[in-house]
Amino acid sequence: QVQLVESGGGSVQPGGSLRLSCKTSGTFFSFIGMGWYRQTPGNQREMVATITIDGDTNYADFVKGRFTISRDNSKNTVYLEMRSLEPDDTAVYYCQTGLAPSPSDSWGQGTQVTVSS
Repeated sequence: QVQLVESGGGSVQPGGSLRLSCKTSGTFFSFIGMGWYRQTPGNQREMVATITIDGDTNYADFVKGRFTISRDNSKNTVYLEMRSLEPDDTAVYYCQTGLAPSPSDSWGQGTQVTVSS
């Protein structure tokens, strides 16, 4: 069973920055892709960024140039550096194993990101 624990969220003003962390356990972290996803009330969960086992990254258009996904295999942790945050970035952010997770997968609690003036 894979366990996921997100942290690092908070409340910031537009233009601010946050660094999210996702600690994983119960899987061979070095041999699986990881991704960050976000969800707002009334909307489906959407992909934010993914990273493969080889370190190749993919970003949603709405975060390109602002967010950076990375991983530290020694810590079984994936990060999301968020810069130039906008109000539309407000959401609960989740991490998940694999590059195409299903809504039926087991998701963690997520971490809340709020961007407002």
